[in-house]
Formats: sequence, structure tokens, C-alpha cells
Amino acid sequence: MTGAVLWEPPADVRETSRIGHYLSWLESERGLTFDDYAALWQWSVDDLPAFWQSIWDYFEVIAHDPPSAVLPDASMPGATWFPGATLNYAEHVLRMPGLADDDPVVLAHSQTREPVVLTAAQLREEVRRVRAGLRARGIGRGDRVAAYAPNIPETYVLMLATASLGATFSSCAPEFGVRSVIDRWQQIEPTLLVAVDGYRYGAKAVDRREEVAAITAALPSLEHVVTIGYLDPAAGTFADLRGDEPMAYESVPFDHPLYVLYSSGTTGLPKPIVHGHGGILLEHLKMLALHHDLGPGDRFLWFTTTGWMMWNFLVSGPAVGAGIVLFDGNPAHPGLETLWDLVDEAGITYFGTSAPFLMACRKAGLTPRKDGLKGIGSTGAPLPPEGFDWVYEAVGTRLQLQSLSGGTDVCTGFVGSVPLLPVVEGKIACRALGARVEAYDPDGRPVIDELGELVITAPMPSMPVGFWNDPDGKRYREAYFDYFPGVWRHGDWITIGADGSCVITGRSDATLNRGGVRLGTAEFYSVVESLPEVADSMVVHLEKDDNPNGELLLFVVLAEGLELDDALRGRIAGELRAALSPRHIPDEIHAVRAVPRTLSAKKLEVPVKRILTGTPVESAAAKGALANPESLLAFEKLARDRG
Repeated sequence: MTGAVLWEPPADVRETSRIGHYLSWLESERGLTFDDYAALWQWSVDDLPAFWQSIWDYFEVIAHDPPSAVLPDASMPGATWFPGATLNYAEHVLRMPGLADDDPVVLAHSQTREPVVLTAAQLREEVRRVRAGLRARGIGRGDRVAAYAPNIPETYVLMLATASLGATFSSCAPEFGVRSVIDRWQQIEPTLLVAVDGYRYGAKAVDRREEVAAITAALPSLEHVVTIGYLDPAAGTFADLRGDEPMAYESVPFDHPLYVLYSSGTTGLPKPIVHGHGGILLEHLKMLALHHDLGPGDRFLWFTTTGWMMWNFLVSGPAVGAGIVLFDGNPAHPGLETLWDLVDEAGITYFGTSAPFLMACRKAGLTPRKDGLKGIGSTGAPLPPEGFDWVYEAVGTRLQLQSLSGGTDVCTGFVGSVPLLPVVEGKIACRALGARVEAYDPDGRPVIDELGELVITAPMPSMPVGFWNDPDGKRYREAYFDYFPGVWRHGDWITIGADGSCVITGRSDATLNRGGVRLGTAEFYSVVESLPEVADSMVVHLEKDDNPNGELLLFVVLAEGLELDDALRGRIAGELRAALSPRHIPDEIHAVRAVPRTLSAKKLEVPVKRILTGTPVESAAAKGALANPESLLAFEKLARDRG
């Protein structure tokens, strides 16, 4: 696992970082000393009860009732965390340690509205009033509150108010289609809906009143519908949701449902993933403070919508004393400079985004020099080595680039970075504390320095409480635990180095396998999309009864004004031959207008593969979960033509 070292921790990292302070605390309070991160990680996964108790104590978790143990049953699925404990997630977010009442804690920027700044005192006051309004409408413990709204202060306040009552929150971004929203919320039967009348994306206004009416009609459980006048401020009723009574926090069990997130729902009904108050709280305290080094004085942005788990991750920032920056709009309007300009405007210190965004900036030749940033986070897809290089060449040399991977299923990253470790080109630096991530060979044996299935072999507190309306846990077991019994199989290919660093090479269910050589799709895209002629790409491997190598099909979206001719096909094939192997030269290369992507920008290799093998489009993918459902038509036509 070699590569160029692009950043080294400063010599005084143990004195200046939050994880350094935690290490000192472990020594003084627990008598534990660790020479390096590897030793700390090993202890954190070998002694789960001691590690998670230390997180509880170090961050001074407020328990209304104390736990009787930490982890009396570690079997998966069904591990039991902190039995007997009662607490409330919202109470910890609104505690905002290290921040004074007049410190800014929410900085909301929009392409539609004027910027909004909420101080710590103002955020608490807003939550208090909306909580009172929810209570006046009968919302209480166990009820579901749904938000069809963008990444704006109202959505955040609603989530915290809902959590403070012990009710359960669920959000969909307003760009979600009617069918995909109904597929999600019919499963959880919300009592109250807060919805925008529309939204803006770049310069375009998108009216959503008809969609809201259709969603409302399909949810007979709804007793109240509150509107946010986003396009027409005079038409909203959100102000009427505010009431007046003292703030309080419902004391709920550790695994009481906090919110329901959903799998992408590209095939079949989206899985309604239930996350609990305690598991999310502990995981986010650990990750935000110890791994991302966030605390008082920081301003934290992750570009996300309310339909992606990174929103839930971002908005836990105040629990570690960090201010958060909410951005509502198109990150590429009027150009890719928009978010980089926001770094200066909002005083952002940690800038989180996706690997495709960083690669698009590189391709556009941006050089946004931001010497005030201490960290950049990248997730959503593997970041190739040239993406790492671009950040250090074009953005800054003093910041730490943190490539991480995790999922909606655990609402965090389980592999990522930490201030104690260097940044190595193309590598994820480490496995996260408390996350026993391993690579398994097909026989279920752990391997090092070899490609394997990403598995988690010990429980994490933020693993789902379960799926909604899955009383016997059957859907939950089938999703993660059937392939390797008692072990969480995540569905990615990973190589874990002897030094603990990691490389993820794509989804294991979208693997390319030719002549016995297994290759993740991420490496393929890294080569193809490095060509200036190629704006985007997708590769699919089809099994063939009469050919052990199967058939490899490459689809490319070309830069404007270009056509796919034999010369360009030859150039693409030559690059793949040189960078990967002759086995990975496609049998066919086709030009398409767009690559199908989910609303959180993930490529849909598996649904495309199903379409090309004869599955009807409507069965292969749920169009409402796609950012660009019309892109599937080209693959449907190709399947017919090849038929």
C-alpha cells in the first residue's frame, strides 16, 4: 500500500487536536497509553465496552437514567447497547459545549433567500417554540413527523423539536418524485407533514404544490399539513407552528427511534432504516470530534440535501461545539466556484463534499486556493489519486484531506481519517475507532493486502435499531447478515493494508470479473474519466453462457461537441490496457447523453445491468429515486436493439 505522502500531521498534533486531548484523558482517567493510532484502534475494537464507555464519559453524556451495562450481548444482529439508559439526542445537540449564547451556530446560505444566522440562544428558542407547536397538535413520543423540505433552518429546527419530544423524524428532499416519497412514507405513516411549496435549483423555480397534494392524498395517517412558503413566503403556515411553553426533553431509551433514513430505493421499496437516539449521538460525537477534529471555533459545511445521510451527520455538529453551514441550491450554479466562494463568505474551516464534485473541479481547471481550510472531507464515491493531488495542488497544502466511506445504514463513516495520520495519495487513512472493519475472501476469512468483501465483524452503536415494520427482523437480517452469518456484509470491495490504510474499489454487486481477474468499477472510472474527452462513464459486465470472460460494455458521456468515433474508442481502449490490463478493454463502447444516478449522485450499475439483460425499466429501477430517470431510455433501447 504505497503512494505519495501529501500531508503530515504537525509535530504538536497531540497537544493541538481533540483526539490528542482524548488520548491524554485516557491516560489520566483510565491509565491507558497508546503509542500510535493503530494501537488505539486495536484497543477500541478489542474492548468495545471500555471504548464506548470512554466515549460516553469523555463527552459527558447526559443520562436521565444510568445504563446497567455497556454491551451485555454483542451478537449480531441484535446487539444490546447501554440497557436501562435514557437520554435525548436533541438535548446534546442544543447543549452546544464551548459556545456562548450569542455565538453563531447555524449559518444558512441559499440561492433563493437571504442568508440567515442563528446564534446558540436563537436556535434553542426556535426549537422551543416549534416543539410547543408540535405538542399543541398532539405530537408526542412515537409519532412520526415528515419533512418535504430542503437544507434550510426550518427543516433543522423541526428535526430537533421532533427529537426533543421523543417523536420520530423523516425527511425527503423536495426534488424527490411523488412515487419515491410515497414509497418511503407509506411505510412509516406520519402524523404531521411539513412541506415546501417548491424550491429553486440554480436559476430555475420548481413548483411542488401538486406533488405535495398527491403525497398528502396518499398518506391517510396525516392529521396536519404545515407549509413553508419557499417560493411564495406569504403563503406559508410554518409561523403558525410556533407555540409558547418551557423547553423540555423527553427521556427515551438508548435505542428509541430518532429518525428513519432510507436506502436509495433504486430497486424495490426503499428500506426504512431506523436509527436510535443513543447510537447516533455516540457515533457522531466520536466521529465529528475525534476524527474530523471539530469543536468550538469551527464552521462545518457538508454539501448535502435532506435526502442523504450526510445531512444527518452535518447537523450533529453543534453537539461537539461546531457551527454548521447549511447550503440550499445548486453547487454548480452559476459555476463550480459557488461553494468555494462560500468558504470565504461563511468562514468555513471544514468543507465536506463528494468525490465527483472534487473531480469535476479538477476537470474544469479550478484553482480555488483556500488557505483557511483545515480539512476537506470527500465521500459518496472513491476519490482517485489524481483527486488527492488536485486538492493539494489547487486548494491548499496545510489542510488535511479526509476521504471516508460509510453509509446510510450506519449514518457515519466506518473508514476515514484522523489528525494523527498522514494523507497518502489515493488512500483512506484508517478504520474508524470502534469499527471492526475487515476484508473477507469468498470463504469468509480475513485477508490483508488483498481485495475482499467489506465486512464489519463486531457491533457498532449506530447500526440500525432495525427496519420499520419488520417485527421479526427478517428484512434486516437479509439485508446485512445472510451472506456471512453473524457478520455485517456491506456490499463494497475493500483492500486493507498491513498499515491499516484502506482502498475501496466499488460495489461488490457491480464487480467486473473477466478471466478470473476481479476489478472494482472505481478503478475503471478513474482511468476513463481522466481523459479530457470523457465527462462521465459507466461500465457493466454481463455474464455469457458461451463465454467465460462475459461481455464488458462501457458507456461514455462525451464533452460538449464531441462524437464517439473509432479513434476515440481506440484511445479509451489504449488507456485501459496500459493502466489496468488487456482483459479490461471493453467489448463495446457506446456514447450516452447521461449516466443514470440516484438523487445522492451514485451511479446505478446494477439496474442498468438488469435492463441490459431484459428486465423492464419499471422493474429494474424506481424512477422517483433517480436524479435523471430519462437516462434509462438509452439502455432500454440498446437492450431492444441487441435483443
